[in-house]
Amino acid sequence: MKFIDEARITVRAGKGGAGAVSFRREAYVPKGGPDGGDGGKGGDVVLRASAQLQTLEDIALHPIYRAGNGNPGQGSRKSGRDGKGIILELPVGTVIRDADTGQIITDLAEDGESLVIARGGRGGKGNARFATSRIRAPRKAEPGQPAEERRLELELKLIADVGLVGRPNAGKSTLLSALTRAHPRVASYPFTTLSPALGVIYDQNYRRLVIADIPGLAEGARYGRGLGHRFLKHIERTRLLVMLIEAPERDYRAVHEQLLEELAGWKPALIERPRLVVLSKSDLLRGDRHRFPFDLKISSVSGAGLTELAELLFQRLQSETAAENQ
Repeated sequence: MKFIDEARITVRAGKGGAGAVSFRREAYVPKGGPDGGDGGKGGDVVLRASAQLQTLEDIALHPIYRAGNGNPGQGSRKSGRDGKGIILELPVGTVIRDADTGQIITDLAEDGESLVIARGGRGGKGNARFATSRIRAPRKAEPGQPAEERRLELELKLIADVGLVGRPNAGKSTLLSALTRAHPRVASYPFTTLSPALGVIYDQNYRRLVIADIPGLAEGARYGRGLGHRFLKHIERTRLLVMLIEAPERDYRAVHEQLLEELAGWKPALIERPRLVVLSKSDLLRGDRHRFPFDLKISSVSGAGLTELAELLFQRLQSETAAENQ
């Protein structure tokens, strides 16, 4: 399945069914009263967040969605059947905008969260509803209300506890594979990761955290270089950033500053986000001396430092949660 994080769709609710004009026809009752039933309500279109989905691919492949129309009323005061509604499931973290105005309608940030995005039209009243003491044989009924239609822009922003940030080929995908059961594509050349990937790790107390591997941020990513603008948005929702700087490197500080510039250029608040700075590929060091204050040194190939990193991630997130609850 392809990772698709943007889509444009049109949704149309069902229109209401028309009310019926009908009169009783019974033996020995020459002038039966009105008995036209109401029309059925049109179906709604509902958007619902699902943690089982990680891409908008299926939605993007079918850009038009229509709910069922309400059926017309019938004689004997029988109401028409309501139109069948539809539920569109979207990944958690999908932002919905009005395509015509650009205004954000909602942000489906929690699993199971839902919204009626287009309401079905009300069914029309049958002529039985219009009978009065003065008008005993009304010959009018209401039409059903028209369908509501909306054009929408969908944008997925991944929700994760930890975001892995680094230059292309910094070892993020290898680290994600080593820490979790995720299996992103791994190779020894830049831009291997062309879409974000998610993985989950657990500690001995069965606590879980979700890690997002964000494609490498080349210099100028904030301006769109290397599709940077398509990927930086997925960092916005992460609670903790892990900045990976690969070894060996002549100037670790310069790499760190470049990554901070890319983050700040996209959203200044990102550089205020809690973060760890980790030296990756430490197995390649050969007497490499540096004065940069890394929080940890790891090697995803040899496994060095991975247990310590996982423990540190849980500790930092626990501390952040405690601070948020104060």
